[in-house]
Amino acid sequence: MTDDAADAPDGTLDARAAASDFRFDYRPPTIRFGRGSAAALADELADLGASRALVVTGQTVGTSPAVMDPIRAGLGDRLAGVFAETTPEKRLSTALAARDRMRESDADALVAVGGGSSLDVATVAALLAGDDRDPDAVGREFAETGTLTVPDAALPPVVAVPTTLAGAELSQVAGITADPAGGIVDSATAGGVSDPRLMPATTVYDPDLVATTPTGVLSASAMNGFDKGLETIYARNRTPITDATASHGLGVLAPALRAMGATAESAGTVDPETLIPVLEGIVLVQYGVSRPEGVTLSVIHAFGHALTKTYPVQQGAAHGIIAPHALRYLFAECDGRRDLLAEAFGVADAADPAEAVVREVGAVRDALGLPTRLRDVDGPDPDDFPEVAQAVLDDSFMANAPSELEATREEIEGVLRDAY
Repeated sequence: MTDDAADAPDGTLDARAAASDFRFDYRPPTIRFGRGSAAALADELADLGASRALVVTGQTVGTSPAVMDPIRAGLGDRLAGVFAETTPEKRLSTALAARDRMRESDADALVAVGGGSSLDVATVAALLAGDDRDPDAVGREFAETGTLTVPDAALPPVVAVPTTLAGAELSQVAGITADPAGGIVDSATAGGVSDPRLMPATTVYDPDLVATTPTGVLSASAMNGFDKGLETIYARNRTPITDATASHGLGVLAPALRAMGATAESAGTVDPETLIPVLEGIVLVQYGVSRPEGVTLSVIHAFGHALTKTYPVQQGAAHGIIAPHALRYLFAECDGRRDLLAEAFGVADAADPAEAVVREVGAVRDALGLPTRLRDVDGPDPDDFPEVAQAVLDDSFMANAPSELEATREEIEGVLRDAY
């Protein structure tokens, strides 16, 4: 049996089947889902044995009554304070400041509200709260290794309350950066931390709070989350469990995202009821993505990293532009489990399942109103494509590509040219 095929009942090879040998070690948080579920935050903290929580968020969310009033009401007398200082850069110095505020406010838990930036900062703050390392020691370790040691001591629990759709809240990984302006490193450093103990203890999905996010932000983050489902299907380290969650999640997400896009275009906002199936799909496609054995992110995310690390392209926009072209390239080089993807999108009877999948992904992108060409965003020019292509090949997520894919720089440049 190969990685990508198994014997079907009729004796043919069925590329929809997952590898026969796998290990699935996944330790997800408690999931609370539903409109108004932020009202149960105090109950969730009580279940975790926590008495006081510091809310970690960004300035925009932290000054939004539509978000913060339900958060404050839900926490009640368990609210220790609000740290509204996170930024998209996810600075290590910000995480250190959050740790210090946590100590000053006598908090024993963190509630991360907002997007992935706030969750990552809260996660690193919890890690730092596990021991007494001083900022200089933290900065030295991060500058030398690009990561931080997770202490053996028990870490304060993190409760995630996402207001975007990128799907960072079922992950044991947190990205972080450091800059000399923060005073703890001599040169700019980017890296991250990963450990099963860094998975949020609880995630609260409240469509009422997600509906407060501007539609442009929601649409971009949704494309990022949607692509996790695509990649989990064909990733080398997939399992039958992630096949089930990702394929069902894509089947829920595709029509739900198209409906979300139509609602946003006609009304200018997205109502909570429209978001319920979107959030359901996001939960499903990211369930099991982040595990001790690694993540199931692959080719599309490698492109996303290469484009956004060097150019001011928003991650979701990069994903929307690249995804159809990356999939068409993938299907040209290997099976890519096109049949299972086609089933998920309800196009299994198409004459060309691979091209039908590409069209479905493009339709979702277009419904969300995202850019369709690299030339329309502040990204690389064609002269830069060789450098970008090399960054794609060097990205760690390419190790999760199907085993039959032997990508070359010239081929990756071709994908970029097609997307331009």
